[in-house]
Amino acid sequence: MPRSPRILTSISSFFLLFAVLFVSAAGQQQVEKANLDYQVAAVLYTQKAAEYRALCLQAFNIARLRLDADLDKKNVKRLPKEQRKMPRAIIVDIDETVLDNSPSQAASILNGRPFNPTDWHAWSEMRSAKAVPGAAEFLNYAVSKGVKIFYISNRDEVQKEATIDNLQKAGFADVSAENVLLRTTESGKDARRDSVSAKYRVVMLAGDNLDDFSSAFERKSIADRFDETDKVKDLWGSRFIVLPNAMYGTWENAIYEYQRLTEEQKAEIRAKALELP
Repeated sequence: MPRSPRILTSISSFFLLFAVLFVSAAGQQQVEKANLDYQVAAVLYTQKAAEYRALCLQAFNIARLRLDADLDKKNVKRLPKEQRKMPRAIIVDIDETVLDNSPSQAASILNGRPFNPTDWHAWSEMRSAKAVPGAAEFLNYAVSKGVKIFYISNRDEVQKEATIDNLQKAGFADVSAENVLLRTTESGKDARRDSVSAKYRVVMLAGDNLDDFSSAFERKSIADRFDETDKVKDLWGSRFIVLPNAMYGTWENAIYEYQRLTEEQKAEIRAKALELP
């Protein structure tokens, strides 16, 4: 049976990604080969589980409800006077919040190459990441209501043009150098968030990593991350909108206690971290 054009396109795109990452890596950087099979289930969940899609749609549905409530004139009257005339803004992370990079994760697994800047930049230059389910629809709705969207990401500044192109290609409206704020000197996002808050009233923040919401979560132990999460429990689903990401994140770094380790050492720590009956 002949394959459909859609299947052929998917196959071609995958092998193009595989080839680009392999050639780029071979020519620029030696990276320790590793068995990354432990990531397979997380990538498959992102790509194949309708439950993942439902969680994303749920997050952005809640975000829209919260935005609509904020747009109500009665809400404005409750605000402090200095905030009533401030324009609204929403701050979002990019990767695994509005753009899905699971194909890059899949290629890394098959190539046996842990995360490294060379492969990551090669992927971003392809401008091929698709929108996370529900992300474009919600953010474009917010833009239609006069809300300014700020994309605050720890992608490197050199990726800015490719990132803007990818966001536009994925269907996001009102994307420009002005509102895509990438990392320059530090990975912490407080300074960039503060620059937005100085001119706008931030209605909500969306991210897949706790660090996307507050520096209170940065480089904390697993227990402390739990405690900090509970301290602001009323903000989850109101001011803070969380997207699922089991593929990577600070949650995994916390398991390793933020140490620089080999892949073998990480595997040993992961096994010991499992809670058993």
